Amino acid sequence: MKCAWILLLGQIFVGAWSLSREGKGPNFVLMMVDDLGIGDLGCYGNTTLKTPNIDRLAQEGVKLTQHIAAAPLCTPSRAAFLTGRYAIRSGMASHGTVGVYIVSAASGGLPTQEVTFAQLANQQGYATSLIGKWHLGLNCERSDDFCHHPNHHGFDHFYGITVTNLRDCQPGHGSVLYQVSQHIPYGSIAVAAATAAILHALGVISVTRKMLLYLPLLAAVSLALFAVVVFMFPYVNCFLMRNQEIVEQPFLSENLTQRMTREAVQFLQRNSERPFLLFFSFVQVHTALFASADFRGRSRHGLYGDAVEEVDWSVGKLMETLDSLGLSENTVVYLTSDHGAHLEEISIKGEVHRGWNGIYRAGKSTNWEGGIRVPGILRWSGVLPGNKSIDEPTSNMDIFPTVAKLSGAVIPEDREIDGHDLMPLLLGEVERSEHEFLFHYCNAYLNAVRWRPPNSTSIWKAFFFTPDFSPENSTTCFRTHVCFCTEEYVTYHDPPLLFDLSRDPSEATPVTARDEPDFHAILDAMREAASRHARSLRPVPDQMSLGNMLWKPWLQPCCSTLSQLCACNRDDSNG
Repeated sequence: MKCAWILLLGQIFVGAWSLSREGKGPNFVLMMVDDLGIGDLGCYGNTTLKTPNIDRLAQEGVKLTQHIAAAPLCTPSRAAFLTGRYAIRSGMASHGTVGVYIVSAASGGLPTQEVTFAQLANQQGYATSLIGKWHLGLNCERSDDFCHHPNHHGFDHFYGITVTNLRDCQPGHGSVLYQVSQHIPYGSIAVAAATAAILHALGVISVTRKMLLYLPLLAAVSLALFAVVVFMFPYVNCFLMRNQEIVEQPFLSENLTQRMTREAVQFLQRNSERPFLLFFSFVQVHTALFASADFRGRSRHGLYGDAVEEVDWSVGKLMETLDSLGLSENTVVYLTSDHGAHLEEISIKGEVHRGWNGIYRAGKSTNWEGGIRVPGILRWSGVLPGNKSIDEPTSNMDIFPTVAKLSGAVIPEDREIDGHDLMPLLLGEVERSEHEFLFHYCNAYLNAVRWRPPNSTSIWKAFFFTPDFSPENSTTCFRTHVCFCTEEYVTYHDPPLLFDLSRDPSEATPVTARDEPDFHAILDAMREAASRHARSLRPVPDQMSLGNMLWKPWLQPCCSTLSQLCACNRDDSNG
């Protein structure tokens, strides 16, 4: 009886807080760092990088130690985060090798039929802002229709980039297009040439001298076109927008985090008298790496460490602003990463530009724990307990229903929502996560299933296929720069590889029928869950099809003229 009264009082207390300030819910500051490894933060065990502001958040709030990104790549993970739904449901999961948008003039993007937590908050009277990286499309049919723009997905204010921080965006960091050379079928070309020579010698075909002269000419023209594309790539893809206006093309990265932090502080100050939702989507620590002059050379881990420590500074400035405005006790703060650290990042100078995923295997682009287990920190001063750690399975999709409930919004009932409200777990009203199963997608392919059985301490994870690493005995895919999901790049497992994460979080040794008497029953239960999940999917337009990901010149944003290489600098915050 006493416990029941405590729970009732807790619910009344939270309800009072969530409806404070003339019936309005709490504010939200949601922060997502790009490509940050769970092992990069002091509060998750790092002893050599300095992240005091993020560590303080964890000390003052709740730290989730089994917080899972809904996908191991930027675009699908962010789509799932914003909508509370696996990316496969919105068409934001690729059936090909490339799983993210790499050009700004692509026609795919987050469909307008999808509902984001920003839209729900906006409908409840919240001021909403996205500062930083979007990576969910821009235009559909014209270069100014902005059908996929953040302004059309519930964000009143946008200051950021629409694609991602590619290597091409900074001089001296190489190009993502250099990876193309690794996919040229040199062997097939050589075989074709040898076959043609043999057939010519046998008199089966005739290869004229003119044809032989055209071959090097064709190669020279192809190389020249490739050089032009590489040269133009940063001008057409690396631009900074304020709402629907390009203010810097290409953007200058060195002080970008400081400018974005200043923009975020101004948003908080402008809206301190009304409820607000700020989504700060850091451009760091994705390559090409950069750090402001104040942070360059400060860390023990080169430019990557400098970037992490600058992110921590930015978090500190936002928390300092909330404190100065007297808003800390009425603001839910959340910090995460979109997926694990990118382990294949080596600069063109041979420098290691990658993060650390702690004890967890592999990294970005894989569904091994290192690719999807991310930081998850929530602070709501005076409501959530401090210095608390929760090891239950949670997902970045859980933010959608949590924001919806706290803001007083109604969750759409015409679609599957895969996330669950986190508040009962955070407050200790329940001890177990509502996620009995989590489904891990590699692009559009169901890669693995996680199962937290009722009345059990085990957390089972079954892989239907795993990526083929290169080098073979590593946990990376250096040959392709990221691990791919299609048939020629993976190994299928029958029976699936099974791990008990409660005993083997590093996924070092698969469980076998010899080790576990219920081996086959466990796999049967997970296969059945996967089948139920598959039956819940509905056909949707493929936003990541080749046609939707290709560059279309009529969709190309340009803030000046092509003769000026689209270059401009109108950002009044770049002082």
